[in-house]
Amino acid sequence: MSRTEKAYGITRLKSKDVKAAIIQKIIEDFNLTPILAEAYFSQISSYFAQHAELDLKTGQVSYQAVAESEHAGKPIALCRKISVKLTLHDPQADLEILQQKGIAGLRRHRLKRLTKEAIDQGGVLSYEDLAILLTTSIVTIKRDVASLRREGDSILSRGWRHDMGRGISHKTQIIHMYLSGYQFSEIEQKTHHSESAVARYLRDFTQVVTLRKQKLTQGQIRQVTGFSHRLVGEYLKLFSKYDPKTNDRLKNLISPQPCQKKQRRRR
Repeated sequence: MSRTEKAYGITRLKSKDVKAAIIQKIIEDFNLTPILAEAYFSQISSYFAQHAELDLKTGQVSYQAVAESEHAGKPIALCRKISVKLTLHDPQADLEILQQKGIAGLRRHRLKRLTKEAIDQGGVLSYEDLAILLTTSIVTIKRDVASLRREGDSILSRGWRHDMGRGISHKTQIIHMYLSGYQFSEIEQKTHHSESAVARYLRDFTQVVTLRKQKLTQGQIRQVTGFSHRLVGEYLKLFSKYDPKTNDRLKNLISPQPCQKKQRRRR
């Protein structure tokens, strides 16, 4: 202990902080050693950081959303949830939209913002979630979503994100755009997906294609990856449309990286 610490009683003062007080209470209430009590405190603190986010700005709320990684068709009660920060009201942007497009336009603007914010944090919102957050009906949300999609906007609701509806999945559409020559920035702008999300889909697509090249069947690929039978089928169909010899992007995706080649040689 330094002279300064002794002179000002710094060590004793440090022991009076909130963390120390809580750890001491855990020791007393559960008859634990200081080391175990501190470990419990750290673990519980991480839970609060994940599920009780308090760092909110004016107009934001913390909301429990279904994790993006959960598969379609799984009951909500059994799905993993994550806390996401959502902006219900952005004073500057919202007032401008209200003036230009009225109440309906403002609601649709907020709908796009909420779904994108949730996606960027790894969560997805259902029509029911959006109806509660925007204090309207599910019918109105469906009507708004249909209107926005006719205008070319991709609304990332849980049903669309998890491919519960018909048609080609959004993941396949994004991979197709990438292989067709679109830049990441263009894909982000057109689909409202973050760069990290696009990169994740490319990794998933590469995994499916790599397993196919190893002679695995569609069913085996589904078991290995955990992806839906439908998504694996779409990826394989898309892969068959492109030739690695003429498509540099596909060639780069499926070509072994230098480090992988070195590891294979060592083996």
